[in-house]
Amino acid sequence: MGCGTKEPKITQLCLAAIQRLMSHEVVSETAAGNIINMLWQLMENSLEELKLLQTVLVLLTTNTVVHDEALSKAIVLCFRLHFTKDNITNNTAAATVRQVVTVVFERMVAEDERHKDVVEQPVLVQGNSNRRSVSTLKPCAKDAYMLFQDLCQLVNADAPYWLVGMTEMTRTFGLELLESVLNDFPQVFLQHQEFSFLLKERVCPLVIKLFSPNIKFRQGSCTSSSPAPVEKPYFPICMRLLRVVSVLIKQFYSLLVTECEIFLSLLVKFLDADKPQWLRAVAVESIHRLCVQPQLLRSFCQSYDMKQHSTKVFRDIVNALGSFIQSLFLVPTTGIPSTTTNQAGNNNSGGPTSAPANSGMLGLGGGVTVLPAFEYRGTWIPILTITVQGSAKATYLEMLDKVEPPTIPEGYAMSVAFHCLLDLVRGITTMIEGELGQVETESQTTTETASSPAQSSEQQDFQSVSDQTDKETVSRAVWEEMVNACWCGLLAALSLLLDASTDEAATENILKAELTMAALCGRLGLVTSRDAFITAICKGSLPPHYALTVLNTTTAATFSSKSYSIQGQNVQMISPSSESHQQVVAVGQPLAVQPQGTVMLTSKNIQCMRTLLNLAHCHGAVLGTSWQLVLATLQHLVWILGLKPGSGGALKPGRAVEGPSTVLTTAVMTDLPVISNILSRLFESSQYLDDVSLHHLINALCSLSLEAMDMAYGNNKEPSLFAVAKLLETGLVNMHRIEILWRPLTGHLLEVCQHPNSRMREWGAEALTSLIKAGLTFNHDPPLSQNQRLQLLLLNPLKELSNIIHPDIRLKQLECVLQILQSQGDSLGPGWPLVLGVMGAIRNDQGESLIRTAFQCLQLVVTDFLPTMPCTCLQIVVDVAGSFGLHNQELNISLTSIGLLWNISDYFFQRGETIEKELNREEAAQQKQAEEKGVVLNRPFHPAPPFDCLWLCLYAKLGELCVDPRPAVRKSAGQTLFSTIGAHGTLLQHSTWHTVIWKVLFHLLDRVREASTTADKEKIESGGGNILIHHSRDTAEKQWAETWVLTLAGVARIFNTRRYLLQPLGDFPKAWDVLLDHIQSAALSKNNEVSLAALKSFQEILQIVSPMRDSDKPETPPAVNVPVPVLIGPMSTPGLSRPFIRTDSIGERLARYPGSEPSIITDEIEDLNLWWAAWNTWYRIGSESTKPPLTCDKLTFIPSQPFLTALIQIFPALYQHIKTGFSMDDLQKLGIILHSAVSVPISSDASPFILPSYTEAVLTSLQEAVLTALDVLQKAICIGPENMQIMYPAIFDQLLAFVEFSCKPPQYGQLETKHIANAKYNQIQLFAPAEWVALNYVPFAERSLEVVVDLYQKTACHKAVVNEKVLQNVIKTLRIPLSLKYACPSETTWKLAVSSLLKVLSIGLPVARQHASSGKFDSMWPELASTFEDFLFTKSIPPDNLSIQEFQRNESIDVEVVQLISTEILPYANFIPKDFVGQIMTMLNKGSIHSQSSSFTEAEIDIRMREEFSKMCFETLLQFSFSNKVTTPQEGYISRMALSVLLKRSQDVLHRYIEDERLSGKCPLPRQQVTEIIFVLKAVSTLIDSLKKTQPENVDGNTWAQVIALYPTLVECITCSSPEICSALKEALVPFKDFMHPPASKVQNGES
Repeated sequence: MGCGTKEPKITQLCLAAIQRLMSHEVVSETAAGNIINMLWQLMENSLEELKLLQTVLVLLTTNTVVHDEALSKAIVLCFRLHFTKDNITNNTAAATVRQVVTVVFERMVAEDERHKDVVEQPVLVQGNSNRRSVSTLKPCAKDAYMLFQDLCQLVNADAPYWLVGMTEMTRTFGLELLESVLNDFPQVFLQHQEFSFLLKERVCPLVIKLFSPNIKFRQGSCTSSSPAPVEKPYFPICMRLLRVVSVLIKQFYSLLVTECEIFLSLLVKFLDADKPQWLRAVAVESIHRLCVQPQLLRSFCQSYDMKQHSTKVFRDIVNALGSFIQSLFLVPTTGIPSTTTNQAGNNNSGGPTSAPANSGMLGLGGGVTVLPAFEYRGTWIPILTITVQGSAKATYLEMLDKVEPPTIPEGYAMSVAFHCLLDLVRGITTMIEGELGQVETESQTTTETASSPAQSSEQQDFQSVSDQTDKETVSRAVWEEMVNACWCGLLAALSLLLDASTDEAATENILKAELTMAALCGRLGLVTSRDAFITAICKGSLPPHYALTVLNTTTAATFSSKSYSIQGQNVQMISPSSESHQQVVAVGQPLAVQPQGTVMLTSKNIQCMRTLLNLAHCHGAVLGTSWQLVLATLQHLVWILGLKPGSGGALKPGRAVEGPSTVLTTAVMTDLPVISNILSRLFESSQYLDDVSLHHLINALCSLSLEAMDMAYGNNKEPSLFAVAKLLETGLVNMHRIEILWRPLTGHLLEVCQHPNSRMREWGAEALTSLIKAGLTFNHDPPLSQNQRLQLLLLNPLKELSNIIHPDIRLKQLECVLQILQSQGDSLGPGWPLVLGVMGAIRNDQGESLIRTAFQCLQLVVTDFLPTMPCTCLQIVVDVAGSFGLHNQELNISLTSIGLLWNISDYFFQRGETIEKELNREEAAQQKQAEEKGVVLNRPFHPAPPFDCLWLCLYAKLGELCVDPRPAVRKSAGQTLFSTIGAHGTLLQHSTWHTVIWKVLFHLLDRVREASTTADKEKIESGGGNILIHHSRDTAEKQWAETWVLTLAGVARIFNTRRYLLQPLGDFPKAWDVLLDHIQSAALSKNNEVSLAALKSFQEILQIVSPMRDSDKPETPPAVNVPVPVLIGPMSTPGLSRPFIRTDSIGERLARYPGSEPSIITDEIEDLNLWWAAWNTWYRIGSESTKPPLTCDKLTFIPSQPFLTALIQIFPALYQHIKTGFSMDDLQKLGIILHSAVSVPISSDASPFILPSYTEAVLTSLQEAVLTALDVLQKAICIGPENMQIMYPAIFDQLLAFVEFSCKPPQYGQLETKHIANAKYNQIQLFAPAEWVALNYVPFAERSLEVVVDLYQKTACHKAVVNEKVLQNVIKTLRIPLSLKYACPSETTWKLAVSSLLKVLSIGLPVARQHASSGKFDSMWPELASTFEDFLFTKSIPPDNLSIQEFQRNESIDVEVVQLISTEILPYANFIPKDFVGQIMTMLNKGSIHSQSSSFTEAEIDIRMREEFSKMCFETLLQFSFSNKVTTPQEGYISRMALSVLLKRSQDVLHRYIEDERLSGKCPLPRQQVTEIIFVLKAVSTLIDSLKKTQPENVDGNTWAQVIALYPTLVECITCSSPEICSALKEALVPFKDFMHPPASKVQNGES
């Protein structure tokens, strides 16, 4: 009533009162109705409008009494007030309306809350078109329903049903109210079908209808083209519609699936380039609102994209954003709608470059900071900070007060779109990864609980596992679809933005988005999309247009034609622009075959690179094949930045050799260590990858490396080592599961090692060896010692390296072996064959340093590791050591390796038992295997036991070294071989010796003999460097000679010391023959050294020289009958004076076998056949070597004296064993050899060492040996049986032949020899051809003569000696020196000959007389007579310098001979042939007168007359003329004859003298005549003396008469003047006194 007054004051009071009442809730429903009617009137009167609104509000909010009509009236009242002119009222009313609407709906919510416990039977509104059908609704709900329905009507410009009395209404306000209701009370619509119905039937069609102007409108299209002018879009409505749409989609998507599809398609359309800028901006904002709701996006995808005939809404949204961003770059944002109408599709130029690029640049120069912005081909778009990440706070959607479209700042739309993308990516990935994680944990729990029901976190009911997998499959399908739908668009947009971004933060965000997408795709196994994102990051990391094939091909595969369709428009994949205004931080060389200048890296490239590293590091497990891309890119970046691999494969900053052009800014320099660190960490983290991913990584690295290898072919440029280094790093960190990646890893590295580029190979080898070493030292589980397979696997590549020819690689390989030995040597076990194989694989041509290193390894093995390796490897060690011996690069190595073989043999010896056991065990196992497989076990020297085979291998190796081309090696090997066999041979089984002899020793001898005989005779100038070679070794032949000597001696020594082992072998005789054959061929070789040594060996095997003492101590008695010691005859001969007792006597050896009772056998080589074989060999050697050469030139080979001596010295010992069968033939053979041997001359350069000076009468050792040989023979004959004595004459012949040498030295073939005195020994020209010098044979001949006499004295009476006319031969031989007498080469000779003759005759003549009747000596007498004759009346003249004493001594010798005649011959004249006696008498007669020599000087004349001799002759003559009873008239006649001749001669001489004396007067007579006369006078006196001594009856009267007749003549001589004659005359005259006695009476002398 108060209000009804319309009085302002009253009204105010009343309203206040009413409000107070209402606030105390004392108003009834009717009262309320009345109040509202009252308020309505006030409103119509426009009174207290604000108070009215206040009252309405209070009324409605304090209680719920106002319903239905009243309520609608109240609401209309507020609406009416909203449209008044007064601004304040207007706004207040608007606010009230909003609140009232809210209140209505709040009431309904409250009502629902109250009734929610009452279960209603919902009545289905089936296709009910009656909008008023609200009967099922409760009161409040009904009000709300009516209100909402009318709002829709009003917005649609239709009359309301319920809000009666509305006069006017704006669409904008209506839309705002609708939006607020939808936004604030979504549950109302979702819970009540009536309301849902309203949404579907009224709201959506309304929205679609209102959108139409926006849809149809084309910016810049001509009006004329459409029939009716198109309504221009109106910003306020449009913006509010979008808000409504946002709410609808957000809240009621599940109800309005189809409608939403339309709305979303519209939104996408609004982004088109031909829509107004503001429309595009609000559309982007709306889309942004959707993008921050991933679950919603997921629903879109499920509802549209995954349905068959539905629009691909989700994909379209993403693509629309993409093309929107592109269009912003292509269409200049100048706000002039008409200028650029070309669309993105046909604008290939990439947008007008004329766009004002300076708008918003704050001046790039001058160091001014640049706004964060995108810039692309001249289009510059700033980035504005819009919202916090993840919330879509819109700007233009909130401008509810604007009527005109606002101007959009440059870059706003771009920034929103950019954030849309980022939020979209973040949302999707977070959601999917969260769900994935959940699924994975669930599946883990299910598997853990062994398919027991697992509780899913979303639903509280139990599911079976299969259910869950179904659910997972469904989810996975959704996820995959989402990714597949969005990745293309995202990638296109992000790549473009990445290229355009100039702001680090923006770049970081883009990269993060790309990275998360890549990782997500990887997790979902979507390879193409994953690779595409990774490619994008990779491209971002590299300089623009960088030629990297991996990326280009991949991209080509991904987007087959770099453009794809979005909404039917052709959107170009914009290729990166190179004109970005980025800060260049590094300049480097591209990694290409032909470097094309330099490339620049910008900070953005580095940023991308870090993202790439991050991706690889965190998401390596899902990269799979895209490791290729990632690693290829990293490799190029690393190359450009100049990082080089260091130890262990980590990359360190180091300048590229080729890249002086590389420039790095300090910014990058500080970054580099970080990058290299991340790189290393990246590969370290590979240990957490699963096996499959790891294989992907390894494969990628390998193929990268292959590319790098291809690139490095054919040039010496620094190669890219990235891949190799990283393979190494990956291998090292994955040692715990190395088996799974070892083969691909090492297989590839081996290929790298064969690369021609040295740096590349070096790294390959470095990587490989590091891996092997690391693998061996790694603490595997189980340890390597128990996992042999793994150990062999690890070592195998080491062996494979041996197939590579490059020496640098082999050096690395060997160094690795050395390190392995030093660190792991003790635990190699089954790996030994591999390791040893590596050492052994070094070939001769591989250079000294390689061989040296390999050898170092071997030395280490031999010194330290023999005990730790399996015995089966010992043979390999032997082989390897042997092979080093054969290397000819470095002599010291060869020699040391021989030393190693010796050490090895010692080791075998010390550890023999253990080795033998182990080998036998192994052998048994192998034998078993072989039998199972049915194959024959094949190993060298098979039948021998394995331990023996080991020895045989060692011997065989040494044997090979014994024929090495280098003398030093041969020598060392030979010594070692024979020492080893000598020292350790006793370990061998008896049967193995057979192999040793035939396969080792004889085989070696054959080879040495062959090599020696074919060796080169050329002189070797010097032994390399400045080593001088001694002349005895200066040809290959001479060097081989030494080897031959050594070998032969060694074999002989073994035959000798091991005879007790060898003899029981079946074919010992055969072996003996072979050995003798070798000795023979050596002895006959034309080399003094060899031939002499051969004889020494011969002596040794005949046990003539005592062999070295055996140091062997066999543990078990050998299965041989051990012979007892035997003496080889104590022979005391000049040359070999000691008895030959074997020091290695069997007795000693027996003492070592306690308890073995040896059965007694004869000497060790009692087998006669063996001795005879030896004799035959000896004979062949002797006859061949001493046979004089047919031709003689300078090069004729003549055996040396020591050789011949040794040869002859062998005979005596040999003879001891063959004497029983030694026949005349053999003696003949021997004789020839002895004779030839003695005849051999010596070369003048050797003579001073062999020959005594000419004056000394000494025998050479050869001559002694010859005599010894004969001595042995004659002694043997002496004690031998009768039948042997027929050999005496032969021995005499031999000796006499030697005696002859004294006068005529033997000839040696055609060789000219000089006598030693005149052979010029010239010391200056050492190498002049030798002249041959005959020896001084005199001492030898004389010694032989002595032997003859000696022997004859013993054997004169032997039948053979008598029969064979030995005496005659002796005389005949002696006649030679005797007849020469003074002409003999040596004076001693004839003197010895005389004395020998006398001795021989003293024994021989009685024998001769004894056998006179047999006539066996008939021929001797004339020989003897001639001998006497030749000697006593020699034709040679005594030398001038002969002293008187000498002469007298010589005369006394002649006298002795005459005495012999007088005592031994003449007394027995009746037993002696008459002729002989006659000859003797004649001779004596001659001697008694004719003895003067005409060359005497006066002083000596009386001596030189040989008075004694003449006297003796006279006396003998006279004695035999007169003393004996004349047996035959002839005899008497001879003596008388002789006397008368003598006297007659004296008479003549004297007469002549007297005449001459008379004539000469005072002149003295010639000296000769005087001498003669003196002699005659002396003869006369002698004669008279003799006659007086003779028996008177023996003297013929006639003789006396002749004597007396001399007297007058003598007297006549008295007148002579010469005092000598006078004294002689006196002596001659004195005897005549005996004739002076008184004459007797005459007597008849008829009885005479």
